[in-house]
Amino acid sequence: MSIRNLLSFLIKSIITGLAAAFIIVALYPGLLKKGDTVVEVKENTRPAAASSASGLSGFAPSSYARGVGQAAPSVVNVFTTKVVTQRPHPFLDDPLMQRFFGDNPQFAPRQRLESSLGSGVIISDKGYILTNNHVIDGADEIQIALSDGRSAQAQVVGTDLETDVAVLKIEMGKLPSIVIGQSDVLQVGDVVLAIGNPYGVGQTVTHGIVSATGRNHLGINTFENFIQTDAAINPGNSGGALVNTEGELIGINTAIFSRSGGSQGIGFAIPLSLARGVMEQIIEHGRAIRGWLGVEVQAITPQLAESFGLGADAKGVIIAGVLSDSPADQAGIKPGDIVTQINDKPITEPAELLNTVAQAAPGENIKIVGLRNGSAFDLQAKVAERPTRSP
Repeated sequence: MSIRNLLSFLIKSIITGLAAAFIIVALYPGLLKKGDTVVEVKENTRPAAASSASGLSGFAPSSYARGVGQAAPSVVNVFTTKVVTQRPHPFLDDPLMQRFFGDNPQFAPRQRLESSLGSGVIISDKGYILTNNHVIDGADEIQIALSDGRSAQAQVVGTDLETDVAVLKIEMGKLPSIVIGQSDVLQVGDVVLAIGNPYGVGQTVTHGIVSATGRNHLGINTFENFIQTDAAINPGNSGGALVNTEGELIGINTAIFSRSGGSQGIGFAIPLSLARGVMEQIIEHGRAIRGWLGVEVQAITPQLAESFGLGADAKGVIIAGVLSDSPADQAGIKPGDIVTQINDKPITEPAELLNTVAQAAPGENIKIVGLRNGSAFDLQAKVAERPTRSP
């Protein structure tokens, strides 16, 4: 091939290549815009609705919106007001100071309105609302605000100081009642959501897990069986809902353990199994009805076990006192007795005796087994109704 023919072939090849490149760029301009990628990511190509689903079994859901959407309309804000009477200076509460200054209008008692806030849960479309007793304690007026903007004045159906449960009622149609869940099947590690009105900012949802179940000995209530959770619970959340990821009610948020007043990841909720039983009794009888023996009990410490001549592995509780003419007194229980069983159920600590007796219906006979001066005893006691605790 001559040099002229070779040059002609090269020129034609170059022109053909440039023409082809021009056509490709014209048809696919994005080829020139693709630069280097800092990090490879996988884009979510699923529809938005699919992203909000609960996800596959064994994996954490990408959203709890469905459960929240089911439960949130049933959670209400509880606003209370009460009239507080106080003197301009605490010294004026002294009778001697009142003697000299009591007639002076300048030092007369003054009244002011004190308001507080909390949360509640619509438990029935008939208008019953479950909340904490401490949320509405002493209130002269209780206002309920629903998430749909409606509001109504509430009446107190009844309260129970010993579990910190209160039942309110409002008269309103088309109420969104919450779906009831099963608190007895909760396991440590289950995901839970807390819904309420913290600090009055409006309805808020926080999430966490069940940190523990059956918490007691906290000194919060007489009857304690708390669900512990690390879902953020703050002032104003009290009385609100603790729900599972399906939006089913499993507890009533009640208290926080905090050194600062804010959430530190240790919150407590009354399990629904306890709150529901109290609520049903309040609605039916106006009060919670529990069994009562009239005894004071204490745990067996190593020192007490030694003084009573018991082994180091001794089980039971010691009767420290018996109220005169109480069911325990009539049954023949005496101070110093050691109770080991009630109705064939082992008793190992004071809370177990208290709860077991409280669950018995007034008038019911219970079987008590124990030790007295080293000898076994077995007797029957007729349970009475536990006296109502005053504020």
